[in-house]
Amino acid sequence: MSTDYKKIAFDGLWNNNPAMVQLLGLCPLLAVTGSVVNAIGLGLASTLVLIGSNLTVSAFRKFVPDSVRLPIFVMIIAAFVTSIELLMQAFTYELYQILGIFIPLIVTNCAIMGRADAFACKNPVGASVMDGVMMGLGFSAVLIILGGMREVLGSGTLFADMNLLLGPMADNWKLVLIDDYAGFLFAILPPGAFVGMGLLIALKNIIDDRLNERRKANAPKPEPGESRRVRVTG
Repeated sequence: MSTDYKKIAFDGLWNNNPAMVQLLGLCPLLAVTGSVVNAIGLGLASTLVLIGSNLTVSAFRKFVPDSVRLPIFVMIIAAFVTSIELLMQAFTYELYQILGIFIPLIVTNCAIMGRADAFACKNPVGASVMDGVMMGLGFSAVLIILGGMREVLGSGTLFADMNLLLGPMADNWKLVLIDDYAGFLFAILPPGAFVGMGLLIALKNIIDDRLNERRKANAPKPEPGESRRVRVTG
């Protein structure tokens, strides 16, 4: 059976987005998205773990007994999280300190465990890697959009402290959108994250409803007088 990579891509980015549809991994998503740099850092870490765990689970899926499937998945994910954690300590230590406990907690991220159990252990390596990439990008996109919204509303800036992730080349990336901005504290507190996430989910639902209405309007209609066969079961 051929793999539908287009469907996998749309599921990860939109139709089955782990953050806005499955509502998985909300704890780190809401906790660290006070700025774009925090969102990108957590998004990259989560995406790399998703890709690595999906690849490994898929490659060894035929050798893993069902009785110990979940513990093995946790060990695989923990190994990749530890590797990412060590890399961040070596190259982006200040950002690692800001993200804090939420990097090790990727091990318990339901989005990653869910993809390993629902997809990677049932599909070949290529499809599983594609699923990891698309689910990671979908999750990261929500992180970055929410982080940008909260940073703009809370601080009046965008791309502040990008040097924590990209080094000296990003020292001048900070955009001051509002001069002498007093700040909107609610936006960078946890309640602001809940409200922002709710607005994103509502926007997605509105777009989906509009697309469904347009699809129905463009659907071919039967010609007048055209007979239609109706199957009746009794």
